Amino acid sequence: MKNLFCSVAAFCGLLAVSAPLAQAQDRTPAINARQAQERNRIRQGVRSGELTRPEAARLRGREARIGADKRAARADGVVTRGERQEIRHDEQRTSRAIYNQKHDRQVRRY
Repeated sequence: MKNLFCSVAAFCGLLAVSAPLAQAQDRTPAINARQAQERNRIRQGVRSGELTRPEAARLRGREARIGADKRAARADGVVTRGERQEIRHDEQRTSRAIYNQKHDRQVRRY
């Protein structure tokens, strides 16, 4: 009887710990995908010479701020619709900045 009670208590404790972890899953898969895509665009721009090093550094800084905003939004376990919209808006502005910097006719000198 004691073993059964210990088993049930351990199971309930495990269940209590795992439930919040399951709810705190990443609710930002589209944001993650877009961040990865933008990192690749910056990397490609540096490789091709379309982005100068200072331009790339500024763009990476913007990406880092978006990542910090995303972490702050997830800190309470819930990313609200408003937080998601704000992050997406920042991503759109960064995407336009990447495009503009890649097409501004400044090239990296070798």
